[in-house]
Amino acid sequence: MKMNTSQLNLWILAIRPRTLPASVAPVIVGTAMAISDKSFKPTVALAALAGALLLQIGANLANDYFDYIKGIDTADRLGPVRVMQGGLISAKHLRTGIIIVFIFTVMVGSYLILVGGWPILFIGLASIFSGLAYSGGPYPLASHGLGDVFVFTFFGFAAVCGTYYVQTLHLTMLTVLMSIPIGLLVTSILVVNNLRDIITDRKAGKYTLEVMIGKRWTKIEYVTLLVSAYIIPVMLCLLKVLSGWVVLLPIVSLPMAIYLIYDVQHSTGAALNQTLARTAKLSLVFSLLLSIGLII
Repeated sequence: MKMNTSQLNLWILAIRPRTLPASVAPVIVGTAMAISDKSFKPTVALAALAGALLLQIGANLANDYFDYIKGIDTADRLGPVRVMQGGLISAKHLRTGIIIVFIFTVMVGSYLILVGGWPILFIGLASIFSGLAYSGGPYPLASHGLGDVFVFTFFGFAAVCGTYYVQTLHLTMLTVLMSIPIGLLVTSILVVNNLRDIITDRKAGKYTLEVMIGKRWTKIEYVTLLVSAYIIPVMLCLLKVLSGWVVLLPIVSLPMAIYLIYDVQHSTGAALNQTLARTAKLSLVFSLLLSIGLII
């Protein structure tokens, strides 16, 4: 389908580029673990990155589509413009876009399955199914308080461990442990999104975990996720599971986290859009620093 510059910009808006560090961060850490084990495979790592990005883009487009047709995205929405709710992309074109993205996802996934075998097949199928079930289907995960679990599982454990496994063909406990802080930070991105939307989601009948626990406990949840992400590498060093002070490099990003903790306590409504973008940036910076430490 041929498109002009303005149409391309609309599709870029639809894929929500500010949230994409959520899929890049775990692949970076999984690849760093493979490099540290002298099992780095550049082509496989790039395919894992492409697959992760495609899965998130597909999930973002599906979320835009399903949230609109279910009446969740309304004129009261405080977040960035959604393309269907804003009348920028038709339902037909958005459905086509979702199908195309998942076709490419299957193509990339097929290569990874050839390399990694049935565990990658299982992760891929579960990821695609959950990406669609996040907002769609008879029991949308996001509307029943399971969105946080979905993000932690697939953008933490599955993405980090899957990236490592497909390059090494085995899995270590250290890789599983390293997936935890990444999953926590990526989940914190969703928490900010849901904190901003508590009022409108409640009105629309979308019961995210944050709607269920309210603003005060959502802010506590956010702080807990960020603090835990920093504590885990420190504890692993103290327990000698990790060796070398360089693995503590993520602490360099601590001022960013402290600012975000303050910001999320005092920002409301549309102002949280910037907090969300900065939280995504933190997840990427933390992952890069952690990866450098693991490789060194």
